[in-house]
Amino acid sequence: MKRLTIACAFLWGLIPIAASACDTALVLTIDVSNSVDTAEYRLQVDGLADALRDPEIVETMIQGQTAIAVVQWSGQDRQELTIPWLRIRTALDAEYLANQSRLMQRAFVLSDTAPAEAIYFSLQLFDEVPDCERRVIDISGDGTPNGGTDVRAARNAAERAGVTINGIAIESMGLAITNFYRSAVITRNGFVITARTHREYPSSIRAKILRELSKIVG
Repeated sequence: MKRLTIACAFLWGLIPIAASACDTALVLTIDVSNSVDTAEYRLQVDGLADALRDPEIVETMIQGQTAIAVVQWSGQDRQELTIPWLRIRTALDAEYLANQSRLMQRAFVLSDTAPAEAIYFSLQLFDEVPDCERRVIDISGDGTPNGGTDVRAARNAAERAGVTINGIAIESMGLAITNFYRSAVITRNGFVITARTHREYPSSIRAKILRELSKIVG
């Protein structure tokens, strides 16, 4: 009887673990191409770190057992997995992720802009998180392609794989980048948020992550 009680207690202890499935796997990508200067890179990194420390985002990540990875990208052969997949199960996990984001060293300088390759690179990462219900790539950038392959083909590959692509278009004037992201980068169930300058990036990335983790699409 004692052994049976222990066995039952063990099995009951496994139930919450099995029920705590990953809701969303989110790849956060950062444009570090030649058009991004040192100060603008810092604004992106600090903005991302602050967003990941935001209490509302932290709570949402923990509730969804979110998996987060961070990629830096620029030219055709310039993609780096800077922060590998991290499951956010506790506030300490979120704090660690925010700290790692703030400490990121720039991966590339003086390189082209090839968002298609950033998409293809990010798609491969989802093989490591097969248990996550939703898969999302977050593409941010301040320019249109001047290198790499066709962005629409990469976007279509993501759609076929069941992956959502959302975007932050960082504008210097007008809405040229936003319109390009809408027509060529995001998937049909994705969305674009416009940051008028790099200084608006911190508030934009916060709003974007909240929207992504809240399952709001389109």
